[in-house]
Amino acid sequence: MRAPLKLTLFGLGLAAAFAAAAVTANAVVPQSVVDNWTGTAGDHAGMNDDKKGDEAMKGMDHAADGAAALGLGRAQNGFALTDVLAPTGVGAAGELRLTVRDASGAAVTDFKFEHEKELHLIVVRTDGQEFRHVHPERGTDGVWSIPWVWGAAGTYRVFADFVPSSTGEGVTLSSMVQVSGSFRARPATTPVTEVQVDGYTVRVTGELVAGSASPLTLSVDRDGKPVTTLQPYLGAFGHLVALRDGDLAYLHVHPEGETPTAGELSGPEVRFRATIPTAGRYLLYFDFQVDGRVHSAPLVLDTAGGAASSKPPAGNETKPNQGSDGNEHD
Repeated sequence: MRAPLKLTLFGLGLAAAFAAAAVTANAVVPQSVVDNWTGTAGDHAGMNDDKKGDEAMKGMDHAADGAAALGLGRAQNGFALTDVLAPTGVGAAGELRLTVRDASGAAVTDFKFEHEKELHLIVVRTDGQEFRHVHPERGTDGVWSIPWVWGAAGTYRVFADFVPSSTGEGVTLSSMVQVSGSFRARPATTPVTEVQVDGYTVRVTGELVAGSASPLTLSVDRDGKPVTTLQPYLGAFGHLVALRDGDLAYLHVHPEGETPTAGELSGPEVRFRATIPTAGRYLLYFDFQVDGRVHSAPLVLDTAGGAASSKPPAGNETKPNQGSDGNEHD
């Protein structure tokens, strides 16, 4: 990745029903409720239904309208996300599977590598928790799959980010997945500018200003000493995802600077420039790699003029946005 920032915005249209479900503490999601959510989700649900999957293929030339233009549609620019399958309950081992189809309905099997992968899969619960950025494998039939276990119940959004070779242009499609079971939602209640992750302390400095390119600096230290051994991960020294709290408007931000060379190290700071569309609270997920292991640090920022920044209580070393099923970034 070169110096210019790559920033993709998808989002801004998440249905209120999902937001309400995400903040219900100690809720139980019975199948009847799941069916109701699916029935009211429009283009964002029902991908396990072949008929609905076929219907998603219709009218794809008009997918630039509404939510699809903002990245929350299943179909856009002549491509559709279909056959999204995953385990239905917490703790059940299985696979997360999906297929990308073209305007003729054929499975797409030819993709360009973007940041060292053909497809980036990002999954997050609607309260911003259980965040995962992983990379499934594609079969010769065009079906993408990855071993999967849900660590918590709730409503999840699945984003597929890819570049079809036929167009050379990036596409982001998404769908919803419901996971039945008992769960406690953990929405962000205060900004978090410092967090402990796997023994590392990660801090974010800078202000988010709506409508302008906001410089942000992520720094990493361990035991009070700056970490200068950050390794390239997916062609950069770090990756930053920002989700707008409430509707999951989605920004994928890459750091400033040249693409690192093999064996090159950096740190302790990684600088980004993010353009935030509106005022509000944003959930940040910073991925970085040290000694061959990828770590994900969850942080929270308000736009300028919002609530004062704060950090978690002392001794609260948690990974609230990382899946609890043991799945690692790859």
